[in-house]
Amino acid sequence: MPAHRFDDYLTAIYILEDEGETVIAARLAEFLGVSAPTVSQMLRRLQRDGYVRLDRDRVIRLTAKGERLAASMVRKHRLLERWLTEFLQLDWATADEEAHRLQSALSDVVEERLNERLGRPATCPHGNPIPGNGPRARPLFHPLSEVRPGTSVVVDRISELAEEVSPLLNYLGERGIVPGARFLVKDKNPHAGGLLLEKDGESVTLALDTAAMVHVREVP
Repeated sequence: MPAHRFDDYLTAIYILEDEGETVIAARLAEFLGVSAPTVSQMLRRLQRDGYVRLDRDRVIRLTAKGERLAASMVRKHRLLERWLTEFLQLDWATADEEAHRLQSALSDVVEERLNERLGRPATCPHGNPIPGNGPRARPLFHPLSEVRPGTSVVVDRISELAEEVSPLLNYLGERGIVPGARFLVKDKNPHAGGLLLEKDGESVTLALDTAAMVHVREVP
């Protein structure tokens, strides 16, 4: 695995904050797949350069400077994902990987032209907001794993945490578990596969930990 750039750390903090997590060094190391000493070394650099601060509980916070850079990288990544999936027809997981490779090379001029060509979308393909195309409102957290059987739901977004597991991202996409899709929760049994969903007469089974990464809203 190639070494992470410093902006990867800022992006990771931004994403974890949006997912409602408390960002500490151990969680950041787990998310990025690096060692604790590596994270500690990078955090010292980020603090020195004014991108992050640590509060009294050792929780990592982005400064205004850090948040601006992180939001810019997240914006480029999510716009690229839109382009790669809609125009080049790449699957979710491949688009995520390619967007990560391309985002640091995307100039502001090309980014703005791409945004215009895409119609200034509010979200990435997974339903997560694109910074600058709307307010940075924290998404409502209503995990599919908490929905009662007999309830109809519409998928709002797929957690950014699912993007860290490419097979999982493709699993969801291949089964039509995408923003805007409507399902009926038929059954919920942690000991027998998790959740049983139904869409257009077809059944889909999701483990509860996977369903926890799918955020939905209930509908009549």
